[in-house]
Amino acid sequence: MTIAHTLGELRNSQFSEQRTLRRGVKDELRENLLTRLKAGGPVFEGIVGYDDTVIPQLVNAVLSRHNFILLGLRGQAKSRILRALTALLDPEMPCIAGCEIHDNPYAPICRRCQELVAKERDATPIAWLTADHP
Repeated sequence: MTIAHTLGELRNSQFSEQRTLRRGVKDELRENLLTRLKAGGPVFEGIVGYDDTVIPQLVNAVLSRHNFILLGLRGQAKSRILRALTALLDPEMPCIAGCEIHDNPYAPICRRCQELVAKERDATPIAWLTADHP
């Protein structure tokens, strides 16, 4: 996979406008969970003892795009489960290069980015936001 550096390259990548613009977090979690389930192996790393109880319910909730609440006493892996869910998010996300709020290249909301996309069009520079970005 080649990394897109301009909006024109981004339109022709797996992060196309049609796929990305209306794709919500629940859709992203679902798609990545389906990929992980097809590959086999553990769904959530580091969660021990809930393979027959909690994990199947979480998988069903994510696949059906439901909201859910984690209730339980201290030490029952609620925080660990939430941290494990973030592993189902895409490892990187495209944004407009130089934007302070990491604006969406297809639907910018800040004035600077709107003007940049209107002026540069497909030559608009793209940056990639990763989980370890400050």
